Order: sequence, then structure tokens, then C-alpha cells
Amino acid sequence: MIQKMTLILLLAVIVSCKNSDSNEKEKIKTAHWMLGKWEAKTPDGTLSENWEKLNDSTYKGQSYFIKDKDTLHFETMLLQQTAEELDYIATVKGQNDDKAVTFKLIETAEKELRFENPKHDYPQTISYKQISNESLTAEISGLQFGKPSSEKYSMKKIK
Repeated sequence: MIQKMTLILLLAVIVSCKNSDSNEKEKIKTAHWMLGKWEAKTPDGTLSENWEKLNDSTYKGQSYFIKDKDTLHFETMLLQQTAEELDYIATVKGQNDDKAVTFKLIETAEKELRFENPKHDYPQTISYKQISNESLTAEISGLQFGKPSSEKYSMKKIK
């Protein structure tokens, strides 16, 4: 009888661990629609973002803003799930001593993610919203030089 109870208890622990592992990765799955190559053409240049899945808990992105043949902005991003937290981690070349800045997920809907870091100089909020399978909007916002500011980019999927 003790052996049966031990076996049942052991199976219960294994099943609960498996369930917790699959639940752990659920938040990153809400961002699967971001994967791929995206582009926004503006009069000031072209913004490109490329997102790929590294593993079950991390997506990696790169963002470029190019005018003519000059790269005006380069950034690497990670969407990373740790336990129940989903973070947007950005490293902008030439800013913040090239150190990463973390934004915490504060709001999620079926096709929208909003991240925030109120201590960051600018932006304090980064959001992505899926418009269709072929388009999304990316927006940065917050206080810049003491005044509300925001930039919104409508991006089309090119790959």
C-alpha cells in the first residue's frame, strides 16, 4: 500500500512539474504574431524589424532605421519569459553605454502587448499591436524633455 501511495505521489509531482513548464511558456506564445520581418517606409527613411524565435522562452529582434544608405538607429531586442514575467529587453547602439534596458509587460490582449519602464528616460512605454497577419503597429511613448511624446509606426510584413 505504501509503495502504491509513493508511486501515485511521484506521478502527481511529475505531472504537476510538466504542467508548470508548459504554463511557464504561455506568455511568450502570445507574441508569436511578431515573428518575421517587418518594414515601415516613412519620408525620413525606412524602419525594419526582424523577429525570430530562439527557444521556447525567448524571441530575438533587430531594428534598423535607414535613410538613404546611412543607418541612423540600430537596436537589438529580446522578448524573454522568465517564470510568469515577460520582458522586452532593448539595447540601443550608442545609448545607455550600450547596456540593455528592461521593460516589463504591463498589459496583454489577444493581439496587443504593452511594456513599461517608468524609470527610463525615453521611451517609458513600448507597445505592439497586430492589425492583421500582414501588418502591425509599433509605438513608443512617454515623457521626453518633460513633455508627452509618442512615435507610431505602421509596419507591413515582408517575410
